[in-house]
Amino acid sequence: MTETVYAAVPPFDGTGADARVPSAVERMAIRRTVWRLIPVLVLCYFVAYLDRVNLSFAALQMNKALGLSSAAYGFGAGLFFITYCVCEIPSNLLLYRFGATRWIARIMVSLGLCAGAMAFIEGKTGFYAVRLLLGAAEAGFYPGVLFLLTLWFPAAYRARMLGVFIAAIPVSGIIGAPLSGLLLGLNGHGGLQGWQWLYLVEAAPALLLAPVVLWRLQDGPAEARWLPDHERAWLTGQLDRERAEATRGRPVSGLQSLVNGRVLFLAAIYFSNVCLLNSITFFMPQIIKGFGLSNAQTGFVAAIPSLLALVAMILWARHSDRKRERYGHAALANFFGGVALLVSVLVADPALRIAALAVAFACTLAFTTPFWSIPPTFLAGAGAAGGIGMISALGVTGGFLSAWFIGWVKDATGDFHIGLAAIGGLAMVFGAALFFARPRSAPGRAHVS
Repeated sequence: MTETVYAAVPPFDGTGADARVPSAVERMAIRRTVWRLIPVLVLCYFVAYLDRVNLSFAALQMNKALGLSSAAYGFGAGLFFITYCVCEIPSNLLLYRFGATRWIARIMVSLGLCAGAMAFIEGKTGFYAVRLLLGAAEAGFYPGVLFLLTLWFPAAYRARMLGVFIAAIPVSGIIGAPLSGLLLGLNGHGGLQGWQWLYLVEAAPALLLAPVVLWRLQDGPAEARWLPDHERAWLTGQLDRERAEATRGRPVSGLQSLVNGRVLFLAAIYFSNVCLLNSITFFMPQIIKGFGLSNAQTGFVAAIPSLLALVAMILWARHSDRKRERYGHAALANFFGGVALLVSVLVADPALRIAALAVAFACTLAFTTPFWSIPPTFLAGAGAAGGIGMISALGVTGGFLSAWFIGWVKDATGDFHIGLAAIGGLAMVFGAALFFARPRSAPGRAHVS
């Protein structure tokens, strides 16, 4: 009986092989782990993402109050990605050194302090400085959580866990926009302007979540006293078997993972997806408003893609887990996201254009869950921390470059069409590249440890 309950689950390499039926012990262990970890991580990401993008709402009052031109505002907004990129890999390596739980708690404290400091900036120099600090403070959070999930969830469950975690992005669009609008209405209360209240109120949850992280999270099931012994034994054993499989072959150090060919290839794929995502999020409100809608109408219409993306992410992640396949799911989502963005610039009807943008946004976010389930199939230990950090760091540069490129093209041509079409084509090319590069079997590989 014991041998049946704790029978080894064959390692999963993301290619779609090896379907199975989970045991009762497995189901209970995963269920307890989900309810212990995932709500806290989702709340943290919701707050972190909101503190990153609430600048766009604060600008409705802040730019005039500080005398910021549109160019100065755009440059300062982009500075976030510079320090975010530079600090991403060091942050993730330090996370591996000090422990994921403590490091994520540290990030939440730093993030909250820097986000709150935005309420007290005076002029362009202070704006630039705090945006740089905010990027450095948040660096490492996203890949750090991805790494933490590899310490807790077997490969067969990671896509759906990532799907729930990353759902914080569309939820921030659904909830964060009206919340920010209401906070701007506090203008003059307590001697502060509305944009200052926005930064202070939305920064506070990050500070409050730091002790919650330390209380609720641990760096793996071996430390989880809240798991029954037999469930802890199953989960620890399964994760150990998968790590052993991931490190089979010639080991490569964490620093060598930074120049590993597969890591760099995935970084290029992620770069195309980040370009796609930020092209939509940065410019979709302007495109929608260009149809003659009011600001309020634009806000409600812009929520439609977020709602669709929320559903698409969860369903696509569950489908990826059920089929036990990652590469094709990520590739198809990126490819069709590019197709939909290209269609959005080819059609003139406003309803069709909004529908195309909604599909593009949904595909773009649906990509993330199967994609981030790929690195742990060949990375482990320090190599996983460094490699995931490298993929994220290089990929996130697309956030700065895509916004600059599309803005530059619009100034040169008078509309968004050519810039958006170019980004859509880029996503299609890299989506196709990932699809044709997907492994056809589960061969022994040189792994990073």
